[in-house]
Amino acid sequence: MYCPFCGHQDTRVVDSRLASEGDQVRRRRECLSDSCKERFSTLEYAIFKLPKVVKSSGEMQAFNEHKLRAGLMRATQKRPVDVKSVDNAILQIKKRILKREKDEITSSQIGEYVMEELRSLDDVAFIRFASVYRNFNDIGEFIEAIEGLEKTPSAETRKRQFKLPGS
Repeated sequence: MYCPFCGHQDTRVVDSRLASEGDQVRRRRECLSDSCKERFSTLEYAIFKLPKVVKSSGEMQAFNEHKLRAGLMRATQKRPVDVKSVDNAILQIKKRILKREKDEITSSQIGEYVMEELRSLDDVAFIRFASVYRNFNDIGEFIEAIEGLEKTPSAETRKRQFKLPGS
């Protein structure tokens, strides 16, 4: 690897550590040039070939993580959901897409994955996303979605609930 300070082509790895829940490797490097000897960090991660996305119109597009992130960030805006949780949700969605081992995936399937992740993060964010994704036309559809949340609480909600004696 080239040194970013002097451009010398020889560097050595001083230290390696797992980062981002083991999905990345952070390496501390040192320039081997006698005149430089600067240290710097690199981040190594696997690059996967994600499948093409088939839109509802039939158009095919390359998978775009920025669109996925923008949708999740819009849904969680002003909600108690941190960026690390959103990053983890994106990682989980990408893993599910890769496990399918197919060359194509529909945008509606990605939308379902997003809704499942949002459901575990925040109920309000889930409803925000669902209202756009499922194209709610009236208040009745909102009520149905909210009632569905009440009937089947998310794993996160279940953890926060109290156990009543005898139940």
